[in-house]
Amino acid sequence: MTYLAKPKFHHPGLPRNELGYTHRDYEGTVSTLCAGCGHDSITASIIQACFELSIEPHRVAKISGIGCSSKTPTYFLGNSHGFNSVHGRMPSVLTGANLANRDLIYLGVSGDGDSASIGFGQFAHSVRRGVNMTYIVENNGVYGLTKGQFSATADRGSKSKRGAVNTDNSIDLVAMALQLGAGFVARSFSGDKQQLVPIIRAAIQHKGASFIDVISPCVAFNNHAGSTKSFDFVREHNEAVNKLDFISSRMPIEVQYEPGTVEIVEQHDGSKLALRKLDADYDIHDRTAAMGFLQKHASKGQIVTGLLYMDKDGEDLHAHLDTVDTPLNVLEAAELCPGQATLDKINASLR
Repeated sequence: MTYLAKPKFHHPGLPRNELGYTHRDYEGTVSTLCAGCGHDSITASIIQACFELSIEPHRVAKISGIGCSSKTPTYFLGNSHGFNSVHGRMPSVLTGANLANRDLIYLGVSGDGDSASIGFGQFAHSVRRGVNMTYIVENNGVYGLTKGQFSATADRGSKSKRGAVNTDNSIDLVAMALQLGAGFVARSFSGDKQQLVPIIRAAIQHKGASFIDVISPCVAFNNHAGSTKSFDFVREHNEAVNKLDFISSRMPIEVQYEPGTVEIVEQHDGSKLALRKLDADYDIHDRTAAMGFLQKHASKGQIVTGLLYMDKDGEDLHAHLDTVDTPLNVLEAAELCPGQATLDKINASLR
Protein backbone atom coordinates (compact mmCIF):
# COMPACT_ATOMS: atom_id res chain seq x y z
CA MET A 1 0.00 0.00 0.00
CA THR A 2 1.27 3.46 -0.88
CA TYR A 3 0.96 6.23 1.71
CA LEU A 4 1.03 9.83 0.60
CA ALA A 5 3.05 11.97 2.96
CA LYS A 6 1.92 15.52 3.56
CA PRO A 7 4.46 18.30 2.93
CA LYS A 8 6.31 19.32 6.07
CA PHE A 9 6.15 23.04 5.37
CA HIS A 10 3.14 25.04 6.54
CA HIS A 11 2.05 28.61 6.98
CA PRO A 12 4.14 30.30 9.71
CA GLY A 13 1.04 31.97 11.09
CA LEU A 14 -0.75 28.76 12.08
CA PRO A 15 -2.10 28.83 15.66
CA ARG A 16 0.02 27.01 18.24
CA ASN A 17 -0.96 25.30 21.47
CA GLU A 18 0.73 25.59 24.86
CA LEU A 19 3.62 23.39 23.75
CA GLY A 20 4.17 25.31 20.53
CA TYR A 21 2.73 22.60 18.27
CA THR A 22 0.49 23.46 15.34
CA HIS A 23 -2.52 21.47 14.13
CA ARG A 24 -0.28 20.02 11.39
CA ASP A 25 1.98 18.43 14.00
CA TYR A 26 -0.86 16.08 14.96
CA GLU A 27 -1.67 14.96 11.43
CA GLY A 28 -0.47 11.82 9.62
CA THR A 29 -0.38 10.78 5.98
CA VAL A 30 -3.04 11.57 3.38
CA SER A 31 -6.14 9.39 3.84
CA THR A 32 -6.82 6.65 1.30
CA LEU A 33 -10.40 6.10 2.51
CA CYS A 34 -13.41 6.92 0.30
CA ALA A 35 -14.17 10.62 -0.06
CA GLY A 36 -16.79 11.57 2.52
CA CYS A 37 -16.09 8.60 4.82
CA GLY A 38 -17.16 9.27 8.40
CA HIS A 39 -13.90 7.75 9.63
CA ASP A 40 -11.98 10.75 8.27
CA SER A 41 -14.22 13.02 10.33
CA ILE A 42 -13.32 11.02 13.43
CA THR A 43 -9.63 11.38 12.54
CA ALA A 44 -10.12 15.15 12.35
CA SER A 45 -11.74 15.14 15.80
CA ILE A 46 -8.88 13.12 17.33
CA ILE A 47 -6.36 15.54 15.83
CA GLN A 48 -8.28 18.52 17.19
CA ALA A 49 -8.65 16.97 20.66
CA CYS A 50 -4.93 16.20 20.95
CA PHE A 51 -4.04 19.68 19.70
CA GLU A 52 -6.33 21.31 22.28
CA LEU A 53 -4.94 19.12 25.09
CA SER A 54 -1.38 20.10 24.11
CA ILE A 55 -0.30 16.46 24.07
CA GLU A 56 3.25 15.65 23.06
CA PRO A 57 2.77 13.32 20.06
CA HIS A 58 5.60 11.00 21.13
CA ARG A 59 3.73 10.26 24.37
CA VAL A 60 0.86 8.62 22.48
CA ALA A 61 0.61 4.94 21.51
CA LYS A 62 -2.08 4.22 18.93
CA ILE A 63 -3.06 0.56 18.53
CA SER A 64 -5.48 -0.84 15.94
CA GLY A 65 -6.71 -4.11 14.44
CA ILE A 66 -7.97 -4.79 10.92
CA GLY A 67 -10.58 -2.93 8.86
CA CYS A 68 -11.24 0.51 7.41
CA SER A 69 -11.28 1.95 10.93
CA SER A 70 -7.97 0.32 11.81
CA LYS A 71 -6.29 2.05 8.87
CA THR A 72 -7.09 5.49 10.30
CA PRO A 73 -4.26 5.74 12.88
CA THR A 74 -1.99 6.23 9.86
CA TYR A 75 -3.83 9.49 9.20
CA PHE A 76 -3.28 11.13 12.62
CA LEU A 77 -0.37 11.65 15.03
CA GLY A 78 2.32 10.68 12.56
CA ASN A 79 5.04 11.23 15.18
CA SER A 80 3.52 8.92 17.81
CA HIS A 81 4.03 5.22 18.50
CA GLY A 82 1.82 2.91 16.44
CA PHE A 83 1.02 -0.78 16.14
CA ASN A 84 -1.40 -2.33 13.65
CA SER A 85 -2.29 -5.75 15.09
CA VAL A 86 -4.25 -8.68 13.65
CA HIS A 87 -8.04 -8.81 13.35
CA GLY A 88 -9.77 -8.43 16.71
CA ARG A 89 -6.58 -8.56 18.78
CA MET A 90 -5.99 -4.86 19.36
CA PRO A 91 -7.16 -4.92 23.03
CA SER A 92 -4.66 -7.58 24.17
CA VAL A 93 -1.77 -5.85 22.39
CA LEU A 94 -2.78 -2.56 23.98
CA THR A 95 -3.11 -4.21 27.42
CA GLY A 96 0.40 -5.65 27.18
CA ALA A 97 1.88 -2.35 26.07
CA ASN A 98 0.08 -0.51 28.85
CA LEU A 99 1.38 -2.90 31.50
CA ALA A 100 4.93 -2.50 30.18
CA ASN A 101 4.85 1.30 29.99
CA ARG A 102 2.17 3.09 31.97
CA ASP A 103 3.57 6.52 31.06
CA LEU A 104 2.15 6.56 27.53
CA ILE A 105 -1.32 7.70 26.47
CA TYR A 106 -3.09 4.78 24.79
CA LEU A 107 -5.56 5.20 21.93
CA GLY A 108 -7.22 1.99 20.77
CA VAL A 109 -8.92 2.43 17.39
CA SER A 110 -11.22 -0.31 16.17
CA GLY A 111 -14.35 -0.98 14.13
CA ASP A 112 -17.67 -2.72 14.66
CA GLY A 113 -16.39 -5.81 12.84
CA ASP A 114 -13.05 -5.75 14.63
CA SER A 115 -14.55 -5.32 18.13
CA ALA A 116 -18.11 -6.72 17.99
CA SER A 117 -17.35 -9.92 16.07
CA ILE A 118 -13.93 -11.59 16.05
CA GLY A 119 -12.62 -9.30 18.79
CA PHE A 120 -15.70 -9.30 21.02
CA GLY A 121 -14.04 -11.30 23.79
CA GLN A 122 -10.92 -9.14 23.64
CA PHE A 123 -13.04 -5.99 23.85
CA ALA A 124 -14.92 -7.35 26.86
CA HIS A 125 -11.87 -8.33 28.89
CA SER A 126 -9.92 -5.14 28.27
CA VAL A 127 -12.91 -3.08 29.41
CA ARG A 128 -13.72 -5.17 32.49
CA ARG A 129 -10.06 -5.04 33.57
CA GLY A 130 -10.07 -1.25 33.46
CA VAL A 131 -7.09 -0.82 31.16
CA ASN A 132 -6.16 2.86 31.10
CA MET A 133 -7.02 3.68 27.49
CA THR A 134 -9.33 5.53 25.16
CA TYR A 135 -11.07 2.84 23.12
CA ILE A 136 -12.76 4.28 20.00
CA VAL A 137 -15.01 2.15 17.78
CA GLU A 138 -15.72 3.66 14.37
CA ASN A 139 -19.10 2.04 13.85
CA ASN A 140 -20.66 1.81 10.36
CA GLY A 141 -22.50 -1.50 10.67
CA VAL A 142 -20.75 -3.14 7.70
CA TYR A 143 -17.51 -4.82 6.73
CA GLY A 144 -16.25 -2.05 4.49
CA LEU A 145 -13.10 -3.84 3.27
CA THR A 146 -14.99 -6.96 2.18
CA LYS A 147 -17.88 -5.44 0.22
CA GLY A 148 -20.36 -4.41 2.88
CA GLN A 149 -21.61 -7.53 4.66
CA PHE A 150 -23.55 -6.90 7.86
CA SER A 151 -21.46 -6.51 11.00
CA ALA A 152 -22.63 -7.52 14.45
CA THR A 153 -23.80 -3.96 15.18
CA ALA A 154 -26.14 -3.78 12.18
CA ASP A 155 -29.73 -3.27 13.29
CA ARG A 156 -32.13 -6.15 12.81
CA GLY A 157 -34.31 -5.46 9.79
CA SER A 158 -31.77 -3.20 8.08
CA LYS A 159 -31.02 -3.83 4.38
CA SER A 160 -27.69 -4.23 2.65
CA LYS A 161 -26.87 -2.58 -0.65
CA ARG A 162 -27.97 -5.81 -2.34
CA GLY A 163 -31.33 -5.71 -0.60
CA ALA A 164 -30.64 -8.51 1.88
CA VAL A 165 -32.38 -8.08 5.23
CA ASN A 166 -30.44 -8.55 8.46
CA THR A 167 -32.28 -11.11 10.61
CA ASP A 168 -29.80 -11.12 13.52
CA ASN A 169 -30.12 -9.06 16.67
CA SER A 170 -27.53 -6.30 16.97
CA ILE A 171 -24.83 -5.92 19.62
CA ASP A 172 -24.89 -2.58 21.40
CA LEU A 173 -21.28 -1.96 22.38
CA VAL A 174 -22.23 1.00 24.57
CA ALA A 175 -24.60 -1.16 26.61
CA MET A 176 -21.91 -3.82 26.85
CA ALA A 177 -19.29 -1.30 28.01
CA LEU A 178 -21.65 -0.10 30.74
CA GLN A 179 -22.37 -3.63 31.91
CA LEU A 180 -18.69 -4.59 31.86
CA GLY A 181 -17.79 -1.72 34.18
CA ALA A 182 -16.12 0.85 31.91
CA GLY A 183 -15.44 4.03 33.83
CA PHE A 184 -16.22 6.33 30.90
CA VAL A 185 -18.84 5.51 28.26
CA ALA A 186 -20.00 7.76 25.41
CA ARG A 187 -21.52 7.65 21.96
CA SER A 188 -21.31 10.26 19.24
CA PHE A 189 -21.76 10.81 15.53
CA SER A 190 -18.77 11.33 13.25
CA GLY A 191 -20.34 14.45 11.74
CA ASP A 192 -20.93 16.16 15.10
CA LYS A 193 -17.44 17.51 15.76
CA GLN A 194 -18.79 19.98 18.28
CA GLN A 195 -19.84 17.05 20.48
CA LEU A 196 -17.15 14.51 19.57
CA VAL A 197 -14.03 16.60 20.23
CA PRO A 198 -14.88 17.36 23.90
CA ILE A 199 -15.82 13.70 24.43
CA ILE A 200 -12.44 12.53 23.13
CA ARG A 201 -10.66 15.12 25.26
CA ALA A 202 -12.49 13.96 28.38
CA ALA A 203 -11.87 10.29 27.56
CA ILE A 204 -8.13 10.81 27.20
CA GLN A 205 -7.98 12.58 30.56
CA HIS A 206 -10.07 9.95 32.36
CA LYS A 207 -8.20 7.28 34.34
CA GLY A 208 -9.34 3.78 33.45
CA ALA A 209 -11.21 2.26 30.53
CA SER A 210 -12.79 5.00 28.40
CA PHE A 211 -15.04 3.75 25.61
CA ILE A 212 -16.48 5.82 22.76
CA ASP A 213 -18.83 4.38 20.12
CA VAL A 214 -18.90 6.69 17.10
CA ILE A 215 -21.59 6.17 14.45
CA SER A 216 -19.70 6.63 11.17
CA PRO A 217 -21.54 6.36 7.81
CA CYS A 218 -19.99 4.25 5.04
CA VAL A 219 -20.26 5.96 1.65
CA ALA A 220 -19.04 3.07 -0.51
CA PHE A 221 -22.17 0.90 -0.43
CA ASN A 222 -24.99 3.18 -1.61
CA ASN A 223 -25.24 1.77 -5.12
CA HIS A 224 -28.08 -0.67 -4.40
CA ALA A 225 -29.35 -3.24 -6.88
CA GLY A 226 -32.06 -1.75 -9.04
CA SER A 227 -30.38 1.61 -9.46
CA THR A 228 -29.69 2.62 -13.03
CA LYS A 229 -26.64 4.51 -11.82
CA SER A 230 -25.06 1.64 -9.90
CA PHE A 231 -21.69 0.23 -10.92
CA ASP A 232 -23.22 -3.19 -11.67
CA PHE A 233 -25.94 -1.74 -13.92
CA VAL A 234 -23.43 0.29 -15.92
CA ARG A 235 -21.17 -2.74 -16.40
CA GLU A 236 -24.08 -4.88 -17.58
CA HIS A 237 -25.15 -2.26 -20.12
CA ASN A 238 -21.77 -1.02 -21.25
CA GLU A 239 -19.25 -2.68 -23.51
CA ALA A 240 -15.86 -1.69 -22.21
CA VAL A 241 -12.30 -2.87 -22.64
CA ASN A 242 -11.73 -3.05 -18.89
CA LYS A 243 -13.44 -2.55 -15.55
CA LEU A 244 -12.54 0.36 -13.28
CA ASP A 245 -14.05 1.24 -9.94
CA PHE A 246 -14.62 4.87 -9.05
CA ILE A 247 -16.20 6.10 -5.83
CA SER A 248 -17.78 9.45 -6.57
CA SER A 249 -16.87 12.27 -4.24
CA ARG A 250 -19.32 12.94 -1.43
CA MET A 251 -19.30 15.62 1.22
CA PRO A 252 -18.90 14.41 4.83
CA ILE A 253 -22.17 14.44 6.76
CA GLU A 254 -22.20 17.10 9.48
CA VAL A 255 -24.86 17.93 12.06
CA GLN A 256 -25.47 20.47 14.81
CA TYR A 257 -28.34 20.12 17.25
CA GLU A 258 -29.15 21.11 20.81
CA PRO A 259 -29.03 18.91 23.96
CA GLY A 260 -32.26 17.03 24.61
CA THR A 261 -33.35 17.12 20.96
CA VAL A 262 -33.64 14.50 18.22
CA GLU A 263 -31.97 15.05 14.86
CA ILE A 264 -32.93 12.99 11.79
CA VAL A 265 -29.78 12.57 9.71
CA GLU A 266 -30.15 11.48 6.08
CA GLN A 267 -27.19 9.44 4.85
CA HIS A 268 -25.79 9.29 1.35
CA ASP A 269 -27.98 6.32 0.40
CA GLY A 270 -31.19 8.01 1.57
CA SER A 271 -31.49 6.02 4.80
CA LYS A 272 -32.03 7.97 8.02
CA LEU A 273 -30.55 7.93 11.51
CA ALA A 274 -32.44 9.31 14.51
CA LEU A 275 -29.84 10.82 16.86
CA ARG A 276 -30.89 11.91 20.34
CA LYS A 277 -28.50 14.16 22.23
CA LEU A 278 -28.53 13.85 26.02
CA ASP A 279 -30.28 16.51 28.09
CA ALA A 280 -28.08 19.14 29.73
CA ASP A 281 -29.17 17.94 33.20
CA TYR A 282 -28.56 14.23 32.49
CA ASP A 283 -26.82 12.46 35.41
CA ILE A 284 -23.62 10.93 34.01
CA HIS A 285 -22.72 9.19 37.29
CA ASP A 286 -25.60 6.66 37.42
CA ARG A 287 -24.59 3.49 35.56
CA THR A 288 -27.92 1.68 36.04
CA ALA A 289 -29.93 4.68 34.88
CA ALA A 290 -27.70 4.98 31.81
CA MET A 291 -28.45 1.39 30.80
CA GLY A 292 -32.19 1.98 31.19
CA PHE A 293 -31.97 5.24 29.26
CA LEU A 294 -30.28 3.47 26.36
CA GLN A 295 -32.91 0.74 26.17
CA LYS A 296 -35.78 3.20 26.46
CA HIS A 297 -34.69 5.25 23.45
CA ALA A 298 -33.46 2.24 21.46
CA SER A 299 -37.04 0.96 21.55
CA LYS A 300 -38.04 4.23 19.84
CA GLY A 301 -35.39 3.72 17.15
CA GLN A 302 -33.26 6.54 18.52
CA ILE A 303 -29.45 6.44 18.86
CA VAL A 304 -28.48 8.23 22.07
CA THR A 305 -25.35 10.39 21.81
CA GLY A 306 -23.27 12.14 24.44
CA LEU A 307 -21.37 11.15 27.59
CA LEU A 308 -23.55 8.40 29.07
CA TYR A 309 -21.51 7.47 32.14
CA MET A 310 -18.36 8.50 33.99
CA ASP A 311 -16.97 7.08 37.22
CA LYS A 312 -15.88 9.95 39.45
CA ASP A 313 -13.31 7.74 41.21
CA GLY A 314 -11.93 5.85 38.25
CA GLU A 315 -9.18 3.24 38.71
CA ASP A 316 -7.15 1.39 36.13
CA LEU A 317 -5.54 -2.03 35.76
CA HIS A 318 -2.31 -0.86 37.42
CA ALA A 319 -4.25 0.05 40.58
CA HIS A 320 -6.00 -3.34 40.56
CA LEU A 321 -2.68 -5.19 40.19
CA ASP A 322 -0.85 -2.86 42.59
CA THR A 323 2.04 -2.37 40.17
CA VAL A 324 4.92 -0.03 40.91
CA ASP A 325 4.83 3.56 39.70
CA THR A 326 7.92 3.05 37.54
CA PRO A 327 7.08 1.69 34.06
CA LEU A 328 7.95 -2.01 33.94
CA ASN A 329 9.96 -1.61 30.74
CA VAL A 330 12.58 0.56 32.50
CA LEU A 331 13.06 -1.50 35.68
CA GLU A 332 16.64 -2.65 36.20
CA ALA A 333 17.80 -6.21 36.99
CA ALA A 334 18.31 -5.40 40.68
CA GLU A 335 14.68 -4.32 41.00
CA LEU A 336 13.35 -7.30 39.06
CA CYS A 337 15.45 -9.84 41.04
CA PRO A 338 14.97 -9.06 44.77
CA GLY A 339 17.24 -11.89 45.91
CA GLN A 340 17.03 -15.40 47.35
CA ALA A 341 15.83 -14.33 50.78
CA THR A 342 12.84 -12.49 49.33
CA LEU A 343 12.05 -15.42 47.04
CA ASP A 344 12.14 -17.86 49.97
CA LYS A 345 9.74 -15.61 51.86
CA ILE A 346 7.32 -15.46 48.94
CA ASN A 347 7.43 -19.24 48.48
CA ALA A 348 6.86 -19.81 52.19
CA SER A 349 3.75 -17.62 52.11
CA LEU A 350 2.27 -19.84 49.40
CA ARG A 351 2.67 -23.12 51.27
